[in-house]
Amino acid sequence: MDLSIGLSQEQQVRVSPSLIALNQILALSSQELQEEIRREIESNPALELDERQVCPTCGSSYNGRVCQRCLAENPGSGAANRLSGERKSTSDEYTDSNEDYYIPDEGWSSGGGRGGDEEFDPITIVAAEMSLSERILVDLSTVLNEDQMPIAEFLVGSLDERGYLSTSLEAVADTFQTDEEEVLTVLKELQNVAPPGVGARDFQECLLIQVRFLKEQGVEDPNVQKMIEEHFTALGEHKYGYIAQQMGISVDDVHATREFIKKYLNPFPAEGQTSDVNGVQMKSGGAKAGYVVPDVIISEREGQYEVEVVESKRFYLKVNSMYQKLSSEMSGAGVDTSDADREHVRQYVARAKFFMSNINQRRETMLKITKCLVETQEEFLRDGVRGLKPLTRSMLASYIGIHESTVSRATAGKYVMLPNRKVISYSDFFTASLSVKDVIKEIIETEGRNRVKPLTDQDIVERLENRGIRVARRTVAKYRAQLKILPSTLR
Repeated sequence: MDLSIGLSQEQQVRVSPSLIALNQILALSSQELQEEIRREIESNPALELDERQVCPTCGSSYNGRVCQRCLAENPGSGAANRLSGERKSTSDEYTDSNEDYYIPDEGWSSGGGRGGDEEFDPITIVAAEMSLSERILVDLSTVLNEDQMPIAEFLVGSLDERGYLSTSLEAVADTFQTDEEEVLTVLKELQNVAPPGVGARDFQECLLIQVRFLKEQGVEDPNVQKMIEEHFTALGEHKYGYIAQQMGISVDDVHATREFIKKYLNPFPAEGQTSDVNGVQMKSGGAKAGYVVPDVIISEREGQYEVEVVESKRFYLKVNSMYQKLSSEMSGAGVDTSDADREHVRQYVARAKFFMSNINQRRETMLKITKCLVETQEEFLRDGVRGLKPLTRSMLASYIGIHESTVSRATAGKYVMLPNRKVISYSDFFTASLSVKDVIKEIIETEGRNRVKPLTDQDIVERLENRGIRVARRTVAKYRAQLKILPSTLR
């Protein structure tokens, strides 16, 4: 066998270290980014966090004891909110006339202007700390009309200390001279905006509300809903063998579901909610409550939508003034410093700038993506789920000229606060099939409220087409059946 040495040319695609670092930062959630910033500050003496007093939930400025945007209470009345381990600046701030090392505080407005701080409206905040009932009413005011609000106030006033409704729908309907369906509609909205389980009429409904909420968050047990709905009494009597036989599962499965209930569900949903954060959703049920912190905030002012990446206000990073000054002096001539000192300063200053550049790029990417979502899903922001248009991440990527994987990294595990202060996952903007079901449900519910002639499946197809959603009649019939809605001849 002959051995020889030769030269050849070939092309290879290699991902640069800088792109890898950027993708890693882009994929971080708000809370993960906070941890990453803390670690970087602790390991890099040239990077520091400027002290600013901002809301830890949404990043907005405090006005007194309460955040003027999300109503979260200021944890310190005069102390700035900062990361633990933060180092104070060792000298007065040094300003380079050519470069700004702060993370810019910028937003986007659908009117074309730059998003800024909202003016403080004292009408929206009556006291520094709101009760659970007041917070529920604030949220209900964004989803109910004026005629429904008195019913909502009555229902909220009828909640007991556990969070259960202590009156009947019939009694409320008699009080307001309306039908029970209208009262039930208001109650359902109350249950949607309140902590999961609050507003339930009994223990069983309380648990089922929490089960549905947990399922939306991706926490579920395959048997829990059916077990609570159909075998609730037997479960309370510990008839595990009977339940297993009736459901066609093993006794071990029953015990596993029972442990799920004990771990995640709370029989007293109002407990521990007196100081909850308004406008953010619980991750899970149970006694220990966690909260989803929004990564991006969409707000509405004077008819225009504004987009703001929370990190642009929450984290004010800069190059340490002493290191920046040394770096500038060392770049000039006649400075007597050792090579080791020069390398130390150069390395850490460059690393700090690189880290801030990646965070700025993350903010710009998320801002661009959310701006496109606002423009595409404006009807969803205005009208709710019935205005949600079918949209995929691939479509969004093509709209703004970036790769689909970038959209996926920038939106995975991240949350958006809507103008009504509801916090949703980015993935909710892309659930096309779910949106069709919800639109069909909304169309039929509107039909009932307006007392119009029941719409046929073909009528629904035409109404969907008017909204830019094209589906076949048999698809509408299938979705309607899945929603357990009768055909028009029986409605």
